[in-house]
Amino acid sequence: MQINIISDGLFGKRAFENIGQQFTCRWVMVPYSGSGFMDDVEIDLPPCDLCISYARHPDVILAIVEQGIPVVVGITPGPGLVRQAKGVNPNVASAPTMCSLEPTTGCKEIDLYAEKFGLPGFVTTVENGTISGIEIVREAPCGSTRGAAAECVGMTLCAETLRHFGLRICHHCVAPRFGKTCDKEVSGALHVRQLLHSIPNEALAAAGLEKFSDEMDQILEEFRKKQAGSV
Repeated sequence: MQINIISDGLFGKRAFENIGQQFTCRWVMVPYSGSGFMDDVEIDLPPCDLCISYARHPDVILAIVEQGIPVVVGITPGPGLVRQAKGVNPNVASAPTMCSLEPTTGCKEIDLYAEKFGLPGFVTTVENGTISGIEIVREAPCGSTRGAAAECVGMTLCAETLRHFGLRICHHCVAPRFGKTCDKEVSGALHVRQLLHSIPNEALAAAGLEKFSDEMDQILEEFRKKQAGSV
């Protein structure tokens, strides 16, 4: 599958490098303006099966969507633009964070991509209270998952280690802090929750982490409700 990573120059380079390890990727530059409107936006995209857009300007995003190619919108000014984009092109996906996309959109190209990049998936092994291995099934496109997970192997399974993991995700994440439609704090909590879900129940119980796991679920449920209320 050919993927075009579309950027106005500020975001997307790390995603291009990381996604390019799994798919054939092309870097495509588009214009940007600090003004609210851009007149006569024309986007000439090379042929591809899927676009992943890191463009920031609403008019440019809509011009990309109008090409009729499946699009994952990585940056949006808000849910209103997402609704407008889907009205133009039904094969548009925009998750709350790029690391919360799941392969359940119904669009073949988007779901094929989201099998590899999106909501983190792990297979975690624990031996004698120590994290002995973390296999990454699915990861964030920016590469933060792989870097942070590698640091946890060999560490004691405990709340402190999991908090360290979440903080390292926040450090590597390129999303803004307290962002409108993408948020590095949410990304960190999401990764921790997914890692917890991959740990065998007996290991969680032995480490006394059941309550911590429930707390992470609650944090993300509150975020989900907040996002639903803003749409």
